[in-house]
Amino acid sequence: MRLADTLHMALRNLREAKLRTALTALGVAIGIASLVGMVSFGVAMQDQILGNLLRSGVFDSITVTAAPRAGQRGRRGGNAAERVREAVDAARQATPRVRLNDEALRRLAAIDGVKEVYPDVRVPVEVSFGDFSDFTGATGVPLSARGQGVFQRMIFGQFFANGADDACLLSLEFARRINDGAPGSLVGKELTLGYASAATPGDSAAGVPPGMNIQRTERKFRVVGIVERQAGPSPGGAMFAAVMIPLAKAREMGVADLTGPQAILRQLSDERIYSTVTVKVRRAQDTENVEKKIKDMGFGAFSIADLLESQKKAFILLDLLLGLVGSIALTVASLGIVNTMVMSILERTREIGIMKAIGGGDQDVRKIFLVEASLIGLLGGVFGIALGWAVGRVINVGANYYLQNQGVPAANLFLIPWWLMAGAIGFALLVSLIAGSFPAMRAARLDPIQALRHD
Repeated sequence: MRLADTLHMALRNLREAKLRTALTALGVAIGIASLVGMVSFGVAMQDQILGNLLRSGVFDSITVTAAPRAGQRGRRGGNAAERVREAVDAARQATPRVRLNDEALRRLAAIDGVKEVYPDVRVPVEVSFGDFSDFTGATGVPLSARGQGVFQRMIFGQFFANGADDACLLSLEFARRINDGAPGSLVGKELTLGYASAATPGDSAAGVPPGMNIQRTERKFRVVGIVERQAGPSPGGAMFAAVMIPLAKAREMGVADLTGPQAILRQLSDERIYSTVTVKVRRAQDTENVEKKIKDMGFGAFSIADLLESQKKAFILLDLLLGLVGSIALTVASLGIVNTMVMSILERTREIGIMKAIGGGDQDVRKIFLVEASLIGLLGGVFGIALGWAVGRVINVGANYYLQNQGVPAANLFLIPWWLMAGAIGFALLVSLIAGSFPAMRAARLDPIQALRHD
């Protein structure tokens, strides 16, 4: 029997029992809808957590440090010049074997797989605006951070247009401290940032090195945006501060740091040395390899790429668990397919006998029933995906309405990718074929003589 004839007979048989076929397909559709709903919820949660982290760049970032070797303590006593010289000697003893200077940045950028290298620059500043004045920290933000991490969403204003303007971003919390009633009104206004910088060379005859002259410098920065920090680790979180300025501006501010011997040595040298540097790789998969190369160069390096693998395993287990729970309804629906096929055999026993009497084989009879089961599974699978999508949209709208009333940003709680739709239809066909196999074999084994005698 040709495939077209088999398909025609299967469709005719299903049309003759429309109500029973519709109810059986509905059972399959409900099972597929529950399966799709469960798995799509897990996929959406994975996209919300891991997807946002991957888009933020947290797993393609490596923090590089230079660990100093043990230094020696300076002697106490003596005049100011002697104490400075002792501090400088101690700083030289504690100098890292490999310095994180501009040359080191070029070497790190030359590593295969590295996308970008930039130093982590933080500046202690005094922020003044009208009657408001407070001491806080300003951090340098590279222009490549646009749209990443905490900078994915600007609650007011926008990200830096370029790195040449004296522009700044504020955290929402700090903006509210300046103007609690209308923090967004600060966008476009100018703040005065006061910071310590190295002055012109001083009197070396007094025993004070030239780089030790410190002066207060004030500079006006225009507020271009306000950032509302979201929870979760991200490279934007590392750059998040009360005040954020372009990295190029932070590097040229010439901040004076006198917190210890190491900092004093930096002030005495024209060489710019950084405490930490961030290395961005082109792909998250390259993080481990690049991190190993950085350590081989003598630097300290760490990342949180291992966390990605552990969370991926956790979400795979969650998807499997949700899939098993959703499959329970589909298993029950498969019993409906068995019942429909068995009832069809009882009703069509005489027809099966006639088919065999005129030359139809067992294989032809088996194909007809398997095609019928497959069509029920296909119909139920398609409608099940549509039902699961519709129910998910309704739940998503209601959940987002509640979340927004609670001040929480809206989120997509159900996500149905193409592979889930294809897998759901394939699974529905597989279950239907398995469920229809027993009735099909039973119909194929019918004795044509006994079948012809059946009323």
